[in-house]
Amino acid sequence: MPNLIELVIPGFVLLMTIEAIADAVMRRDLYEIKDSAASITMGLGNVAVNLVAKAMQLAIFSAIYRFRIFSLGYQWWGWGLLFFSDEFSYYWFHRASHECRLFWASHVVHHSSQRYNLSTALRQSWTGTFISWIFWAWMPLVGFRPMMVLTMQAISLLYQFWIHTELVRSLGPMEWVLNTPSHHRVHHGSNARYLDRNHGGTLIVWDRLFGTFEPEEEAPVFGLTTNIRTYNPVKIAFHEWAELWRDVRRTDLLRDKVTYVFGRPDWRHDNPKPAQPLPSIGSFPEQTR
Repeated sequence: MPNLIELVIPGFVLLMTIEAIADAVMRRDLYEIKDSAASITMGLGNVAVNLVAKAMQLAIFSAIYRFRIFSLGYQWWGWGLLFFSDEFSYYWFHRASHECRLFWASHVVHHSSQRYNLSTALRQSWTGTFISWIFWAWMPLVGFRPMMVLTMQAISLLYQFWIHTELVRSLGPMEWVLNTPSHHRVHHGSNARYLDRNHGGTLIVWDRLFGTFEPEEEAPVFGLTTNIRTYNPVKIAFHEWAELWRDVRRTDLLRDKVTYVFGRPDWRHDNPKPAQPLPSIGSFPEQTR
């Protein structure tokens, strides 16, 4: 089956060109050549790496599928169940990518640009697919066909491309259900109130349900709380992995080493913060990062 992401690359290029032209006419200064070149390079690297990573993921899912509890076929209701199951899995994967440093080491790549435009959507990890599959592993076990799972993952990723723009302000009532440019701008903001918010893929309902939703009220400041200030793709891809390794080596206690890997990204053994419990359903906790 052809890779959906590879098929729509010409569409990505066309939409980025249109946005760049609109940006030039409106003088919004949304694009910077070196930054966009770095993002595009990260995207091309992600496509190349995924030739291996997706094959590995398919092999794992196929092995799990042999022990499936049910057999869910290609009926319309099966695709409907698959859509919501994928959205649920993506929410928890995306949230874990902000709350667990092991996953943040990959996901930080996507947040490393201080610009927010369609090219930013292409700034993807070169390592994430090798570990992210565990959030979807339950799906072939309950009976979803492995290729269906991978196809729905691709569809979700395609949807998320267009929400990386500042040119679309609000979608009105659809803001209650869909993940929109406004909601995703919040997700990319480094403002204190915006950190670790709006993790949804296509839908925003899980954030509303699990207490991680934040509306766009103040202008987002894009980038990281401490920006890396480089356009070097290799440094963008691996800087947090290198920093994680340095932190693990800084302490002799096994407990601290484990916490560096699986704890919150901002945890430090010489200045530990109290562990923050996951918010309960329907709660809206104070910002913890």
